[in-house]
Amino acid sequence: MTDAPVTARSVVAGQARVIAAAWSPDDAPAGWWLTAETFTAIAEEDDLLDLAAAIPPDRLPPLLLGAAVAFLVRERRAAVGRYYPEPGGGQPRRDGGFRAELVDFVRAERGAIGELCATHRYQMNEVARCADVLPVLATIGTEDMRPLALVDLGTGAGLGLHLDRYHYTYRSAGTPDRTVGDRTSPVLLTCEVRPGGRPPVPAELPVVTDRVGVDVEPLDVADSHTLAWLAACVPPESGAVTRFAAAAAVARADPARSVRGNLLEVLGDVVAATPRDALVCLVDTYVHVFLPPADLQRFDDLLTELGRERDLEWISVDPLVPLGPDARASVQGLDVPAAWVRDTRDGGVFGVIGRVRVRAGRRTGTLLGRAHPGAAWLEWR
Repeated sequence: MTDAPVTARSVVAGQARVIAAAWSPDDAPAGWWLTAETFTAIAEEDDLLDLAAAIPPDRLPPLLLGAAVAFLVRERRAAVGRYYPEPGGGQPRRDGGFRAELVDFVRAERGAIGELCATHRYQMNEVARCADVLPVLATIGTEDMRPLALVDLGTGAGLGLHLDRYHYTYRSAGTPDRTVGDRTSPVLLTCEVRPGGRPPVPAELPVVTDRVGVDVEPLDVADSHTLAWLAACVPPESGAVTRFAAAAAVARADPARSVRGNLLEVLGDVVAATPRDALVCLVDTYVHVFLPPADLQRFDDLLTELGRERDLEWISVDPLVPLGPDARASVQGLDVPAAWVRDTRDGGVFGVIGRVRVRAGRRTGTLLGRAHPGAAWLEWR
């Protein structure tokens, strides 16, 4: 018996199955079905898999294809669009007909979908991940009374830069909900806290005195095509779709400053331009996952260099995936529990939450927890 050859199709199919599994655990909310079935179809249906396998590997083929399909479904006002949720609405009912209609649509629009995949890149802007970052800022706030200068790495549409303008609810079984933030905010973020440690939830949100995003391609949500593409990159789940629309409205109303460029090349100047009385907080949610090992080391060296001049915090929410199946540490170099390594090997997808603190050039790091990629749950250590 010989192993099946590794091909672009087999690799992409495997990636799609992992994503589908992340959206279909035994306790998955009913609203996750469309995301799970979309990526299962990419793994199993030849018409979709052929398109995905033709996408360069570094462009995240299953995710990019899923976004291109969602974009075109809405643009064409296709019949299959009735399965896709609208902002503020519920999740359309699952009736068993989605897969066949999806395949028919992809066959009919194969050329247009391929063109979208060739001219766009996948840009996930999941604002709910701010619920993973907020407890870290709360921890920082108990130690340091300085206002914060937020530097969002890989900012995309800049939704993470407005985290102090949202309302948060943390839910734990058997205990009252803990809430914080602007009760009038249109952005309502709810996160389930898994049994174990309790993440610190501040009585008040941190004071942000400066905010700036860094991205190789900052995105302007005031542009209608850009907004529509970003909306297509959001998982087709009613809560995610509603969150994105509300957060995009906040970003349009009060745009934050952004800097275009490779973060390894421009970060020094960005940090130097922040107010001297502020504590610089570098926030990275699912950004370092895309950096090759050499760039991870360059960022680490840059952090050491910047830390000689300024006090810094680096908050990271990144999966173990880029470090390989035998990874024992996070992208921040923090040791992770063996159970998390096993979960990753078994196909679990989650972000490791870590904090690196630099004071007077001295660096310390703490592993704080892990979270679902869509911020549906948070597990604190």
